[in-house]
Amino acid sequence: MLGTLMGVAAVTALSAAGYQSMAPTGQWYGRTFVGERRGAKRLALTFDDGPNDPHTLRLLEVLAKHNVRGTFFLIGRYVDERPDIVREIAAAGHVIGNHTYTHPNLIFASARQVRAQISECGRALSAAVGEHSRLFRPPFGGRRPATLRVARSLGLQPVMWNVSGLDWKGRSADYVEGRVVKQIRGGDVILLHDGGHRGMGADRAQTVIAVEGLITRYKSDGFEFVSVPVMMRDPAVSYQPSASR
Repeated sequence: MLGTLMGVAAVTALSAAGYQSMAPTGQWYGRTFVGERRGAKRLALTFDDGPNDPHTLRLLEVLAKHNVRGTFFLIGRYVDERPDIVREIAAAGHVIGNHTYTHPNLIFASARQVRAQISECGRALSAAVGEHSRLFRPPFGGRRPATLRVARSLGLQPVMWNVSGLDWKGRSADYVEGRVVKQIRGGDVILLHDGGHRGMGADRAQTVIAVEGLITRYKSDGFEFVSVPVMMRDPAVSYQPSASR
């Protein structure tokens, strides 16, 4: 009986550890930023897996129309492929963060591999736009204690999210917007995608539509959209060539 109980406890512990390695709001393996106090009248739009032609540029048009600053976590190999789009993001005053070079799941990566992925993405970003933020988001949200230690040793601040539209699944704009609306409580970091990790050209037209709907809805409700560094109240992690919000 004791052996059975110990076995169940071990399985439960392993399951919990596995969950924490991927759970966006999990904090077992080290502190990550997932938003500010609940009920705050501020929201942070974040976008993963760009730059992506043409949908990153279309998204920039929507954000400019509503005078909203976003935070873009970019994949290094796409930055090398389309540095012109990255420069457009920076010129519009948005925050640019590190999302590794090839988008691997870092829970399966050694510390050396994590360092190489982050460093190579940083190189690509610096080559494209020069100075950029010290924000880092692990692909898929996957991380272990060593993952976060390496990121911090490189001077980066890990950023996760607490609201997701699941737009990477190719859902409709109505679905994406509706799913985000169900989760928002105020002070949230919202995960959306302007690109796709499998290749350049991922169709994110529905995300662009959903973003306009979300901005319109929540601005009319008195919410302010801010970049992640502004929400963190830590300007030291941010570099924005234009005026920030």
